[in-house]
Amino acid sequence: MSAVAEGFVPFRGYRTWYRVVGNGEESGKLPLLTVHGGPGASSDYLAPLEAIATTGRRVIFYDQLGGAGRSDQPSDPSLWTVDLYKDELATVLRALGLGRYHLLGSSWGGMLGMEHALTQPGGLASLVIASSPASMRQWVTEANRLRADLPVEVNETLLRHEAAGTTSDAEYQEAMLVFYRRHVCRLDPWPDCVTRTFARLEQHPEVYNTMNGPSEFFVTGTLKDWDIIRRLPEIRVPTLVISGEFDEATPAINRTVHEGIAGSESVILDGCSHMAFVEKPGEYAEIVDRFLGRVEAAIPARR
Repeated sequence: MSAVAEGFVPFRGYRTWYRVVGNGEESGKLPLLTVHGGPGASSDYLAPLEAIATTGRRVIFYDQLGGAGRSDQPSDPSLWTVDLYKDELATVLRALGLGRYHLLGSSWGGMLGMEHALTQPGGLASLVIASSPASMRQWVTEANRLRADLPVEVNETLLRHEAAGTTSDAEYQEAMLVFYRRHVCRLDPWPDCVTRTFARLEQHPEVYNTMNGPSEFFVTGTLKDWDIIRRLPEIRVPTLVISGEFDEATPAINRTVHEGIAGSESVILDGCSHMAFVEKPGEYAEIVDRFLGRVEAAIPARR
C-alpha cells in the first residue's frame, strides 16, 4: 500500500496544502507533480492519477491558493494572476525538495505547466499537458463550436442569461451542465472525486470567476486574452499532449499545442472528454507511465 503524507507549504503569508502519495522512487525514476485546473478548482478530481504511484514513483498533488481546495482562501481578486500561481508552483517544488521531476498539468494546470516550462527550470524532466489550450481565444472559439451542437433550447437559455448578466441563475447552471456532461466528464453518474470538486468550486468561486468567468465557454475573466502559441517552440523538454475525443480541449487544441512544441507526442483517447483520466483511468495511467519511462530511459544520454 502506498504511503500518504499531507501538509502545508508557507507561501506569501498563507498556506498551500499538498498531498504526497507513494513510497519514494525506484532507481532511475522521478516523482510526478500534478497541477489541477480551474483556475480555482481543487485537486480532488485528479484522484485517479494516484494509481501512477504504484509504478515506483511518488505522485504529488497540491491545492492552489484561494481556490476551492484545502489551501488558504483569502478574498482578494487582485491576487489571482498567472505570476502568483507560477510562483506558488515553484515554491511547492522547493519546499518538497523536488529537484528533478515530471509535471502533469490538467486544463488550467497544463496552461500553468507550460508557463512554468517557459521559465526553463533546470529540474523539469518532462511535461504532460492534459487537455489544455495554448490560447484562450482558441479555447473560446472551439467551445462555441461545441456549444452550437447543443439542443436549441439549451443554447437559447445560455445565451439569454449571458446577455442579461444572470449566469448565477439556476436555469443557466442547469443548461451549463448539458455541455459539461458531453465535454467535461461523460460518466453517468459522475464519480465522487468529480462531484466533490464541483461542489467545492460552487462554494468558493472567486478565483474561477476572476480569471475565467461564469462557465467554461463564457470566458470574461483576466485570462480571456492569454495566448502563448508563439512561445511554444521555447518549451524544450519532452512533452506529451493528451486529451479526449469529445474534450472541450478539442483535437484542434491538442494539435495546436503538439505542433508548437518540437518533438512532442500527441494522444487523443477515444470516447473520452476533458477528464479522460477519470473516464479511462487504467489506460490513462498506462500511457503516462510509459511516456515517463521513455523520458527516464533517455536521461543518461542527455547529460
